[in-house]
Amino acid sequence: MKPTVVLVGRPNVGKSTLFNRLTRSRAALVHDQPGLTRDRHYGHGRVGDKPFLVVDTGGFEPVADTGILAEMAKQTLQAVDEGDVIIFLVDGRTGLAPQDKIIADRLRRTGRPVFLAVNKVEGMPQDSAVAEFHELGLGEPLAISGAHGEGVRELIELALESFPAEAEEAEEDHPKIAIVGRPNVGKSTLVNTLVGEQRVIAFDEPGTTRDSIFVDFERGGRKYTLIDTAGVRRKGRVTEAIEKFSVIKTLQAIEDANVAVLVLDAQQDVADQDAHIAGFIHEAGRALVVAVNKWDAVDSYRREQVKREIALKLGFLDYAKFHYISALQGSGVGDLLKSVNEAYAAAMAKLPTPKLTRVLQEAVAKHAPAKTGLFRPKPRYAHQGGSNPPIIVIHGNALENMADSYRRYLENTFREAFKLQGTPLRVELKANVNPYEGKKPKPLTEKEAKRAHRQRIRRRKVFSK
Repeated sequence: MKPTVVLVGRPNVGKSTLFNRLTRSRAALVHDQPGLTRDRHYGHGRVGDKPFLVVDTGGFEPVADTGILAEMAKQTLQAVDEGDVIIFLVDGRTGLAPQDKIIADRLRRTGRPVFLAVNKVEGMPQDSAVAEFHELGLGEPLAISGAHGEGVRELIELALESFPAEAEEAEEDHPKIAIVGRPNVGKSTLVNTLVGEQRVIAFDEPGTTRDSIFVDFERGGRKYTLIDTAGVRRKGRVTEAIEKFSVIKTLQAIEDANVAVLVLDAQQDVADQDAHIAGFIHEAGRALVVAVNKWDAVDSYRREQVKREIALKLGFLDYAKFHYISALQGSGVGDLLKSVNEAYAAAMAKLPTPKLTRVLQEAVAKHAPAKTGLFRPKPRYAHQGGSNPPIIVIHGNALENMADSYRRYLENTFREAFKLQGTPLRVELKANVNPYEGKKPKPLTEKEAKRAHRQRIRRRKVFSK
């Protein structure tokens, strides 16, 4: 088992910057505004021959009793309970704060090893920068700079000194599922229901989730990674720089995922923004399952109205399965995960060339492409060109003249033949190229010209008889 290192501290002391440094990524959002990180954020790191898990937490406000700050404190305490080592981050530029003393006292009572790191000390005399933090009684303060990397390796080596080295396990392939949608439709609640614990903050306030949170869990002996994303609003309503970064993180999460679950709110109209998000998922080529949430909170008339709106605005998602669920009550969530498995299998399917070619030839025999100009497109054979989404490459003659409607006919034929439910399908056309096209004939030598002349005379004599 990899040791788990948990980063704890008050808001804006540089926990997310240090997290990105340890994981060698840009997974955590970093901004000058305090309180940007709210949920537990997990990542993988390695120092020498020691792999480890690192957990970024929200700014710890242990005195908060209610509201979003209290929820953030709960997430931090859960991370501390899971951790093997705690790194308590303080700000060397602002100095010792009263809140640091409260946090230090709370961490001391956990019984976990705690390492005190004084951050943001680049360009400062280290002895004077850490002097006042001895008052916390957590051992020797270590001067570091998460932004510049100074002292970070020494800190993590010291924190993991008592843990044995072990080989890093090979990462096995498993579905990565992005939970996306507009703000306050129940994405975080759905994540918590699937995982079976209060893994991310689900709060009745739009914009609670700001970062993309990766959550690993197992169900039925199979591993999954859920990505809880920030709600995507209309472009005109996105004003804060933080929210713009959150939207970018959401779009990146869709690109990184194998399957996207688009969450709709049955209590709200299906908006154009829902269609825009669905369109981005489709263009990205990601497998898709649609979850209409809060189904238990609407009456039969509203349910029929929602289904009509879906048919009108999301009709282009005819390959995706729709589920009507209640993330809060857990109803319909099991069937949702089954559809996710089917969509993942379809997106990663291996399509053998002989069967693809046979399906293509049968489709052409049943319904040949229309003639355009002097030539009729002639598809010859097909093979797979990629997966996630499946790409089928068709070779033949005059394929540049093939109509879009016939291409869609082939897509539907392949989808039905290989049962590719839940994923977009790409059909690429590659017309055969004449290798002599555009090339001038090579001039004949005098000997070759005389031979050709004699052959023409001989042919004339044969035909004249």
